[in-house]
Amino acid sequence: MKNVKIYKNVTIGKNTEIGDFVIIGVPPRDKKNGDLKTVIGNNAIIRSHSVIYAGNVIGNNFQTGHSVNIREENKIGDNVSIGTHSVIEHHLIIEDGVRIHSNVFVPEYSTLKKECWLGPNVVLTNALHPKCPRVKECLKGPTIEQKAVIGANATLLPDITIGKKCLIGAGSVVTSDCKDNSVYIGNPAKYIMKIKDIKCRYGLMKKPYEVNDE
Repeated sequence: MKNVKIYKNVTIGKNTEIGDFVIIGVPPRDKKNGDLKTVIGNNAIIRSHSVIYAGNVIGNNFQTGHSVNIREENKIGDNVSIGTHSVIEHHLIIEDGVRIHSNVFVPEYSTLKKECWLGPNVVLTNALHPKCPRVKECLKGPTIEQKAVIGANATLLPDITIGKKCLIGAGSVVTSDCKDNSVYIGNPAKYIMKIKDIKCRYGLMKKPYEVNDE
């Protein structure tokens, strides 16, 4: 690896692979080098040109694509993958098994629950009125519940909840809460069916998605 920079107070677990030009432990502008402890668990793969700020606590088996930017003080669980060119802002909770594809934007104060899945170019937002003088007092990103699936190019508005095992269709704009085990599509996104009613187009299996009895 070439030109890797690791700041003070960074702990990196065993069997970690770090690519060229990676930076780990960057202090945010109100902190000094080493003020915040940064922890990355075992078996991580951090690919070239990724930047991880200070204060992140990251579990085992973490992976980034190339040129991922992760801001400060996030809590990231085990078996999390973040794709190439994605931007993860600060003060997030990302639970175990979350998969974030390439070119995804996740703003501060968002919550991604276990095993949820964000497709390429998904954008989450957290400011109801971006130019309001008091905008920073009410920033709140979406909550994506366990095993929810967000299709490519979808946009999620601030302070909404995507229910457990919910499916958001590609290109949708989600403006309000979505119920568990349900499919929403469109702009604005509307409920169209239950997950259990989705059929495999190619007949490969009876049900493409795991569902609970409802």
